[in-house]
Amino acid sequence: MRLVAYHAGQCDPKKCTSRRLERLGLMTFVPRPSALPNGALLLTPKADRAVSPADGPRAERRGLAIVDVSWKRYLLAANPVNYGKPFVLSSVEALAAALVIFGRPEDARAILSKFTWGGQFLALNQEPLDAYAQAGDSAGVVRAQADFI
Repeated sequence: MRLVAYHAGQCDPKKCTSRRLERLGLMTFVPRPSALPNGALLLTPKADRAVSPADGPRAERRGLAIVDVSWKRYLLAANPVNYGKPFVLSSVEALAAALVIFGRPEDARAILSKFTWGGQFLALNQEPLDAYAQAGDSAGVVRAQADFI
């Protein structure tokens, strides 16, 4: 699956997860938000609806795009800056969560493997990620989230 990001420059470059993915050739950066691929599934902390398995085919066809800013979601962070804190994810954790929800856990493990703490993210969030992956749509993910908050 094609991974693309607009990097807003809000983070410490030494700790930035999307910068590492870009350096490793696993993600492409674009210079401005309007340069994100047309029709790509856009992950943003300000989204109106939750990512669900129903979004997977679109992401597969058009790509998975992210606006690299501070993330707050219904999962626990495993990154060293915010370990165990709910609602504060790194960009790679948000991407990995979407990949698991789309039924692509091997791709999630592949991008998380570039970080020493990456496997811990999946271990900490196995139960909610499994529930979100079983939801049929965004409303189902939101209902499942209620069980974990």
